[in-house]
Amino acid sequence: MGWAGAAALMLAACEAPQGAAPAPQQAGEFPGHQETSPGFAEADFRYRIEALADDRFAGRMPGDPRGEASADWIAAEMERIGLEPAGENGTFFQSVPLIESTKDESRSSFDIVINGEPMGLHGRRDVTYWSQDPVEHVAVEDSDMVFVGYGVVAPEYGWDDYAGLDVTGKTVVMLVNDPGYARPEAGRFNGRAMTYYGRWTYKFEEAARQGAAGAIIVHQTAPASYGWSIVENSWNGPQLILDGGDESFVPVQSWIQESVAERLFEAVGLDFHALAEAAAEPGFAPVPLNGASMSSQMHNDLRRINSRNVAGRVTGAERPDEHLIYLAHWDHLGERTADTGEVEIFNGAIDNATGVAMILELAEAFASADNRPARSVMFVAVTAEEQGLLGSEYYARNPLVPLNQTVGGFNFDALLPTGPVRDVRVVGLGNSQMDDILREEAQARGRVLTPEPNPEAGSFYRSDHISLARRGVPMIYASGGIDHVEFGRDHGAAIAADYRARYHQPSDEFNPDWDFSGYVVDAELFYAAARRITDSDDWPNWHEGNEFRALRDAMME
Repeated sequence: MGWAGAAALMLAACEAPQGAAPAPQQAGEFPGHQETSPGFAEADFRYRIEALADDRFAGRMPGDPRGEASADWIAAEMERIGLEPAGENGTFFQSVPLIESTKDESRSSFDIVINGEPMGLHGRRDVTYWSQDPVEHVAVEDSDMVFVGYGVVAPEYGWDDYAGLDVTGKTVVMLVNDPGYARPEAGRFNGRAMTYYGRWTYKFEEAARQGAAGAIIVHQTAPASYGWSIVENSWNGPQLILDGGDESFVPVQSWIQESVAERLFEAVGLDFHALAEAAAEPGFAPVPLNGASMSSQMHNDLRRINSRNVAGRVTGAERPDEHLIYLAHWDHLGERTADTGEVEIFNGAIDNATGVAMILELAEAFASADNRPARSVMFVAVTAEEQGLLGSEYYARNPLVPLNQTVGGFNFDALLPTGPVRDVRVVGLGNSQMDDILREEAQARGRVLTPEPNPEAGSFYRSDHISLARRGVPMIYASGGIDHVEFGRDHGAAIAADYRARYHQPSDEFNPDWDFSGYVVDAELFYAAARRITDSDDWPNWHEGNEFRALRDAMME
């Protein structure tokens, strides 16, 4: 349901002043600052990553004063290295109004009842559930259930999983990913490469448009590209949404384990795997789960919070109104209480202290260059990426620089400490002329661009660049690859596998034994490619046929 107006009275008592800064901190309470080199240096990356992954920032959760202190640290670092403030009112900050909803587990429940018998689902082990509706009490009782395949309505692909179905008040059960993943040889959607229709965000959005009371995604590791522990950690604890929007949300959103889906379907006389196979075929018709219903009660503690994007600039010497943008998210998952009762800190050293360190290193290089770029360069550390790309979405809706004056941009997220590598991994390689510029600069350094190895993961739609790309701005999402110049691909693959095991886990911690040298050579490449763009009169565009090309063309008319 729409919520902007309905939430106002409920939140009045728990509202924090908009634009309010965190309380002043005592000296030494948070990591300090140190001198860095105007060139690219391993020591600079080490210092910045270690500082941002410090326990004292408590996992960099937006709205937590300790987490917001990391935004203060980034702003102070931008000022120290000579950036100009590019935020609101002459500051380094853009306020991002959010609503934080924390479910009271002791008074909340979720279960599926089959012919009068509850399944007895165990929170976190079997199911994770939450609501994006900013209301204190969510109640859905005895909602009939229906399997809607992939939950996709895609006219351009001739696909409608809701055809002829009214799901008002019902609970829809959906598969993760899109039909192209299951049948890549059939040429449906984008084959194994996930489209936006495969993203969990889309599935919940579409279920809301259809009027569903509940939406359940069945977790399967391969098509999701991550294990159940990622789901468990990502959707427990405080959840954030943008304040002041007009979105509609499904009252109850949920993931269930595949084993739960198997039990559910069997209990109503159906074969989950057979129906999952059928759902990948054109003309699949929704299947009611007769005798099954979902009930959920949620009691949520709500508060309005004000987080911040952090923005600095180097003003161009010739065309200062035209901007290139660098993005990286500063937030992570904060603290969570484990089943044991232990409070765990999710410091996100790789995700994404590394990306912020990269944009700060590039910012220092631009700020200290003997010759200023012809165009301006923006450096934006955005908030609340882990909660659904909220900081970048807010920026895209309220850009500090008009999007038709934003030439293009780079996004950095979770850069691995692999050391120097031959390959440069570009997620969504071939989408835009920005890729062509990066390829030429890489080739001049004896390096090669490679696409992401698992396009079925939908990585192009999972980080902050997509908020600008969906409005038409050409963006690159790039990082060093895995082909180590001395030890080869197996070495890099082992480092990538180790990180996958730590992704969204408390073990994503800073390690002083990392090889930081790869960050240096990557920064040199990303700087050179950016200078090509900032010192040129050209406006890179998406390639013909790309889904965002028409948006860019219309923007520039």
